[in-house]
Amino acid sequence: MYDAQWRDWKPFVSPHDPCPPIRVKWYIVPPNQYITFQPMNLPQYSLDEALRRGTLWPAFYSPYPSRRAVKGGKGNG
Repeated sequence: MYDAQWRDWKPFVSPHDPCPPIRVKWYIVPPNQYITFQPMNLPQYSLDEALRRGTLWPAFYSPYPSRRAVKGGKGNG
């Protein structure tokens, strides 16, 4: 499950925690954290595609995968 936008971190696991530990947690870093200004002449999606993706520019697109899809569960949402 590695993509350029995904990061992981390893939280502290206490020996006294009654819950099973989560050894690795994942999060997404959106592309706007790396593009500090909007360059001229960026490629653009068509209007219909931009409305589906939530942005006009492919460089700023960040997908939001379903938690079920990430965990390997059934269903699409």
